This record gives sequence, C-alpha cells and structure tokens, in this order.
Amino acid sequence: MPDFRRILIIKPSSMGDVVHALPTLSALRRTFPSAAITWLVKRQWAGLLERAEGLDRVWPVEPSLSGWLSQVPRLRAASFDLVVDLQGLFRSGAIARLTGCPVRIGFVNAREGSRFFYTHKVPVPTPDLHAVDRYLLVAAALGADVGTSPRDGTHANFRLRVGLADREEIADLLGRSGVRVSPPWIAMNVSARWPTKRWPPEFFAAAADRIQEEKLGTVVLIGGPDERAASQAVRSLMRTVSVDLTGETTPNLLPALLESASVLLTNDSGPMHVAAAVGTPVVAMFGPTSPTRTGPYGKGHRVLANQIPCSPCFSRTCRNRVQLECLTSITPDKVIEAVRDQLKVKAEVEAQCREGQKLLAQP
Repeated sequence: MPDFRRILIIKPSSMGDVVHALPTLSALRRTFPSAAITWLVKRQWAGLLERAEGLDRVWPVEPSLSGWLSQVPRLRAASFDLVVDLQGLFRSGAIARLTGCPVRIGFVNAREGSRFFYTHKVPVPTPDLHAVDRYLLVAAALGADVGTSPRDGTHANFRLRVGLADREEIADLLGRSGVRVSPPWIAMNVSARWPTKRWPPEFFAAAADRIQEEKLGTVVLIGGPDERAASQAVRSLMRTVSVDLTGETTPNLLPALLESASVLLTNDSGPMHVAAAVGTPVVAMFGPTSPTRTGPYGKGHRVLANQIPCSPCFSRTCRNRVQLECLTSITPDKVIEAVRDQLKVKAEVEAQCREGQKLLAQP
C-alpha cells in the first residue's frame, strides 16, 4: 500500500454517522502518521469535527448541490492522493471522482451507483455489522490494524477532545439553569429524525417525573433548535419541573455537555453516539432500527428493545396494527430500572478513578 500523504475523507452527515467514522480517522492516522488528513462535512457538523484528534483540516460544505459543486475546483487543487468515501451515495462518489484523485476507495455495496466512481471497493461480509466496524473495514483494506473484537469498543478510538474552554462554557450554562456539574444529572433526548424512532412523550414525561421524585438526579432536556417542540411536549406532561436546554448548545459543545452528564436517556439519535464516544453511559430505546447496526458503541450501555414480528423494519412509517408497538411495549418502569443500574455503574467507575488518583498521589 502506498504511503499516502494527502487524504480526503468524505462523510458529510449525519451527526451519528460522523461519530461512527471517527475510529476510522484514528486508524488512518496511526497507519499514515505523516499524512495531512482532511474531512469533507456538512457545515452544521463542522464544529463537532473540530474536536476530533488526528484531523488536520475540516472542510465544510453547504448541503445544496451548488454548495458541493462549488468546492470541486478547490478540491482538485488540493491534489489528494487518497479519497475515502464513507457516505456511499451518488453525490459523494461523484465528488470523489471530480477531485481527480487517482485512488478512491468505498464500499462495493455503496448505493446510488456511487461504487462505479471508486478505484478500490471494499466488501461488507454481512449487513448486521455495526456502522463503526463497517467503516473500519475501509481502514483495514488500507493496511490499518483495527483489531479483532468488534462491538466491544476495545479497538475503536473515537478521540474526541473536550477542552477546558468547552467544559467551562457548559458548566456556566448548567449553572445559569440551576444545575451543578458534580451531582448526578440525567440528560434526556426526546426527539429523533424519524417519527418511528420516538418513544412517546407521555412515557418520557413519566420517566422524568420518576427520576426526579426518586431523587436519582436532575433531568435536563437536550436537543437542537428544531427539537424544541418535542421537548416542550414532554415538559407539558410532567408533574415535576425539569431543565430545558433544547436548542441552547451547538454541536461543537455537545461532547462537553454529554461528558458532564451521569447518564443519557435517549431515542436512537445522534447525541446517543456522542455520549458513547465520550464515555457517558447510555440508556436507549430502540424500535424500528437495529441495535446491532447502530446501537451505542462499546461496553457499558443499555439498549431497551422488544422483538415483535416486524421489528426492526427500518421504516419511517409504522405499518403495524398496533402503532409503534415496538416502542410502546418498553415501559417507563423498565427505563427507570435501567437508569438506576447505569447510575450505579457510573458511581463505581468514578470511585475507582478516585482510588487510582489517590494511589498515584502517594509518595
């Protein structure tokens, strides 16, 4: 394999998919330590990637067709000698080809004909492979050592930096909302891009009330600006008062926000993957999607899912006779039990860290 010097990764979206690709970036950095690595990403996720170690340049692109095409002259001028297309769609494959790069690699089963733009195609042995491990197949094909233990997280290094300035900004934001960073607080993400991924708002409200009434921690709702209505729907059904930070943070601050949380309670969503990447325990409700393919990566997370005949259907429209049965069969009682367990795990890990620090401090 040549010693590539200028590498372009194409993975423009979405948040969760970008996070899934971070271990591939780490693997490429280990394999090509002297290379300049650039990542082409939609502008809305550029701030998140600016926290990724091992990346030399974040190349933001507007999501429109004209936005993509406007970048072609500059991409060609950059003279990349390797393009890695992890998106696998017509637009990403075409841009890979238009860069003029002589070596272009992607998946053999990439969609929309994008595979015809590649010079090297990587087979995927099974569809039931986690997205992180699927992307790592590309790194392995380029000579990277990616380990032999998929899904346990031992060989996947997300390397998201959480800087002091980010931590201070999040501590200030939480403080203004009456939340201290040190006691347990539970982040709650109640939205998702697909309506079929959303656990019912009345269930979230019941779980949030139980968490606060049992003094397990303060509930803090999070999400993007376009998810404010979903958070408000949950708050309107609650008996207790929660903190609502929906729309108050940008993607670049999400790692610091979720790192400070004790647990994230969530649907299958982008923040779920950010939390897993920074080591925060996750409790996630899965319905139409597969935890095997897109669950929180690594050890220490809890996925709640009920196998009904049509699940996972991977559909944005529920066609089951009992609407959203895959999610409504997950009760708030089950969720509270999982949150309790995760808080215990978090407390044990923190206690072990404190003991380790004491031992290191001894003369």
